[in-house]
Amino acid sequence: MPDFWDDNEKAQGVIAELNAVKSVVEQYDKLNADLEDAQMTLELAEEENDESFAEGLADSVRELTGKVGDFELQLLLNQPYDKLNAILELHPGAGGTESQDWGLMLYRMYTRWAEKRGFKVEVLDFLPGDEAGIKSVTLSIKGYNAYGYLKAEKGVHRLVRISPFDSAGRRHTSFASCDVVPEIDDSIEIEIRSEDLKVDTYRASGAGGQHVNKTESAIRITHIPTGIVVACQQERSQIQNRERAMNMLRSKLYERRIEEQMKELAEIRGEQSDIAWGSQIRSYVFHPYSMVKDHRTSVETGNVGAVMDGDLDAFIDGYLRGQIRQE
Repeated sequence: MPDFWDDNEKAQGVIAELNAVKSVVEQYDKLNADLEDAQMTLELAEEENDESFAEGLADSVRELTGKVGDFELQLLLNQPYDKLNAILELHPGAGGTESQDWGLMLYRMYTRWAEKRGFKVEVLDFLPGDEAGIKSVTLSIKGYNAYGYLKAEKGVHRLVRISPFDSAGRRHTSFASCDVVPEIDDSIEIEIRSEDLKVDTYRASGAGGQHVNKTESAIRITHIPTGIVVACQQERSQIQNRERAMNMLRSKLYERRIEEQMKELAEIRGEQSDIAWGSQIRSYVFHPYSMVKDHRTSVETGNVGAVMDGDLDAFIDGYLRGQIRQE
């Protein structure tokens, strides 16, 4: 295709998808090789009647079982938009500095998770807190199946801890919402009328970048009929930020359409729809004991530090497998 590189961004997307598919094939081949090695070790142990092989074989089988589980989950992420990049937004609840600090902790947690998976993280919009933390942050997380994994994180996250901002050392409960949508590009047809948009410009407030706080390059777009608001300050020019913001709006409107279709389907089936964006999905307890528990799946761990450092796979795995079983 001689015109393949005419649209560099689209070409890069095709290459990224190709590399992801190649990675799946390579993982399959590696699992097959590991399985053959384990079978050979078992046959050798039986022939030699040597129990010294048993411990090493048991470790190999446990490791292989874990890898097969991860590979299986990748294959199960087969919904139309699972493979796409994700747009993730964090909004602290009421509670001022305490909740804003919790929002910053979640921002760090998701960034660490994405980096461990080799995903690229871009900060599209960042509004710092008055004293600490954040008022809101919007991230673009780029990688194969990013949305497929992160859709498990949509909902309200609850923190219980001794507040570092309370001189009396009292226990506080904080909430923050996490919203996740697939990053839809302009290849998806979503009708957006210009008269339905309110566009505001402002000075970028994020850290770094020569353009920050010098020009009104940041864009905030309000979709008047739905009240959906999107903002972007990542790019250097107002035109680029507007384009990114429009893609974010397109993604949110598409997600809204899918939600409405799901609600209609649930009504036809006579089922109760459980698509509540404000429902509490997980609790992170730092005091009086250490525990993170997902209320949808009952998956829990006492290793709070690891979770806050991005170790979310057990929770994501539990949720996605539960959803697949329901379907």
